[in-house]
Amino acid sequence: MSLGDKLLDLRKKAGLSQEEVADKLDVSRQTVSKWETDQTVPELIKVKLLSKLYNVSYDYLISGSNLSGDITSIEMIVDEIDWTSAWSKKYPILATYEGTQGIESYVERISKLYDDCKKEFDFNDQDTVLVLKDILYKKFKAEKNK
Repeated sequence: MSLGDKLLDLRKKAGLSQEEVADKLDVSRQTVSKWETDQTVPELIKVKLLSKLYNVSYDYLISGSNLSGDITSIEMIVDEIDWTSAWSKKYPILATYEGTQGIESYVERISKLYDDCKKEFDFNDQDTVLVLKDILYKKFKAEKNK
């Protein structure tokens, strides 16, 4: 059974209209229709919300669909997500910090740190981001545990 078939079946079992599902997920009714007819695939974050809405596991939704077993499809979806926007719902500072006076000096310093780290250790862009993120996360955890 395709992801679209599962979504259609679950929506009908839940007694919801496409419009009601669309309202709950903050998408258009047409988007829900395209998901249910396998014309498009929902973003992973929407799949997570759909699993909660229909009270089924995330794995149930993606297993057997065109997402499971095809890491390229998943990576393409993940790459399309605006992570700043997605995380800013939980952490509002992400939506507003760029307007903070003086923040540009930190952007410049962190950009230089990024460039230096990448060059010194011959990291690619992704590895540079992951290493710097990990260093910052460890610092965050240490501060939190004080």
